[in-house]
Amino acid sequence: MFNLFKKDKPESAPSETPATTPAPETPAPSWTERLKQSLSKTRSQLGNQLAGLFGDGKIDEEVYEELETILLTSDVGVNATQTLLEDIRGRVKRQSLSDTTQLKQALKEAMLDLLQPLQQPLATSTHQPFIIMLVGVNGAGKTTTIGKLANLFQAQGKSVLIAAGDTFRAAAREQLQAWGERNQVHVVSNQSGDAAAVIFDAVNSARAKNIDIVLADTAGRLPTQLNLMEEIAKVKRVIGKAMPEAPHEILLVLDANTGQNAVMQVKAFDDALNVSGLVLTKLDGTAKGGVIAAIAQARPIPIRYVGLGEGIDDLRTFDAGEFVEALFS
Repeated sequence: MFNLFKKDKPESAPSETPATTPAPETPAPSWTERLKQSLSKTRSQLGNQLAGLFGDGKIDEEVYEELETILLTSDVGVNATQTLLEDIRGRVKRQSLSDTTQLKQALKEAMLDLLQPLQQPLATSTHQPFIIMLVGVNGAGKTTTIGKLANLFQAQGKSVLIAAGDTFRAAAREQLQAWGERNQVHVVSNQSGDAAAVIFDAVNSARAKNIDIVLADTAGRLPTQLNLMEEIAKVKRVIGKAMPEAPHEILLVLDANTGQNAVMQVKAFDDALNVSGLVLTKLDGTAKGGVIAAIAQARPIPIRYVGLGEGIDDLRTFDAGEFVEALFS
């Protein structure tokens, strides 16, 4: 018999699943942090060797000899090493330094003094259009640098035109077309094989359209290929015919991983073209960062930009203090 007075049990409330809070996004590393990471090999090599040197000890000739060996093995180069050692000896004497723990700061200051003259940002507002001719050996990263520069200048509100002057390598034109589409920048190119003609047309087009900046690519050259170096000098002369005083900047793109070979490239291209600025690419963790000191001593040409990776925004103006801090911290 049913119990009419039996009450149904109240339905239990559905259990509430606590809302999961999304994990906070890890902030992207700053440019300085990325620079430190990129110089990790050089810094590790320096740090491991300097750790013992900068202990609690007396500054003597043996210490200087050990420091000389460390700098040479860090791709600083013979001449730059001697320049730095003379600077450090002078600081030790003037500041009456006696303990090796004080040498690290003296080394940082000497390195900063050597690199500081290279910190000269590129000013592109002096002419319109401002013609930038890019040169370098094959594989240094010229084409990628052009894409990054186009993005950088557009972010500054500048209009950009690209001249695909590397007519020896079909892939270079295709790469530039891809970068042009990515940045929505017009790329002037043709199949004629005459780099000077391509760049001449690009300069005239830029003048007619009031373009702010022309990025002129050129074919990769080895410094030992004198006939090809003469061809690139011809390109420079043709640009001057299209627009007096142009090119306004000749940027040499250098692969940071080439070490002392980069110094030879700077000398060869500078002798042929009077290079006005450098772009140091591929500071990607295996780079021989000490070579900047060798370049500063051999040919103190301004380093306009440094590149850390393949991303479109992986290009920044060179900051000597930031670089030295990343190298030694």
